Amino acid sequence: MIVLDEQLLGYGLRAAISKWYRGSITDLPVLRPGTLILDEAIPELLRAARQPTFVTINVRDFWRRMVPERRFCILCFALPDQRVAELPGLLRRVFATEPFRTRRKRLGKIGRVTPRRVAYYTAESWAVRTIDWYS
Repeated sequence: MIVLDEQLLGYGLRAAISKWYRGSITDLPVLRPGTLILDEAIPELLRAARQPTFVTINVRDFWRRMVPERRFCILCFALPDQRVAELPGLLRRVFATEPFRTRRKRLGKIGRVTPRRVAYYTAESWAVRTIDWYS
C-alpha cells in the first residue's frame, strides 16, 4: 500500500502511480477522516495500516527526524511543488532499486529521494546509505 501525504492531494499522483503500481494507493486523510493530522501522528496511522509506504515532499519534518520502524517505509521526495509531477517516475525508480524492490525490503527504511539519488537509513542502523543514479 502506498499512502500519499495530504499535501500531495490534487496533483493527480494516484492516477499516475496506478498506471504501473499494482497495489493499493490511498491518501493520508483516508486513514483518519475528518481530522487534522499532525506529523507526529503519522507513525501511529502507518502502524495501523498494512505494510504501507508513506510518500511525502515534506523532507524537513521526516528525513532524519522520524524513527524507522519495521512496520512501514517513509519516502521523502526533495521536490518543490512545481516539480511534483516527477514524483511517480522517481517513485518507480526507487522501487526498482534493490533495497526497495519489494514491500518486505522497503519496510523499516526512511529514504530521501532526489532526481540524482536515494539516500536512506534503516531500523537497524541510522547510518545513511546512498544509491546514486546516473541518467
